[in-house]
Amino acid sequence: MKRSKRKAFTLVEIMIVVLIIGILLAIAIPNFIKARQNSRLQTIVANLKQIENAKEQCAMDKGASNGDTTLCTQAVLTAATTGYMKSWPSGPISGTYAENAVGTAPTFATKDADAWKADPSGL
Repeated sequence: MKRSKRKAFTLVEIMIVVLIIGILLAIAIPNFIKARQNSRLQTIVANLKQIENAKEQCAMDKGASNGDTTLCTQAVLTAATTGYMKSWPSGPISGTYAENAVGTAPTFATKDADAWKADPSGL
């Protein structure tokens, strides 16, 4: 009677596969974290530009001057009748957007778009 030999992986083969998977993860995870941080930064900057554009359009329509804080508020920018913005954006991380006075840049978590580009820490 013939004995059938079982084919199985040896311990060395399994260790090599685990090592290869570990090396691939060591390469992939930092790239994933950087891509996630970059997408959050781009979202914040894009939302700040959208708020700035809506605020400028509102200021032109209503004749607001630099420093005015009453004519182009968040409520006015998102009102259904004005149509400057459909809704107020929410941030990809904790923090809130502020429209600020006419002629000044809007902010997210107290930093404007240029400050976020220069120092994206906190993402």
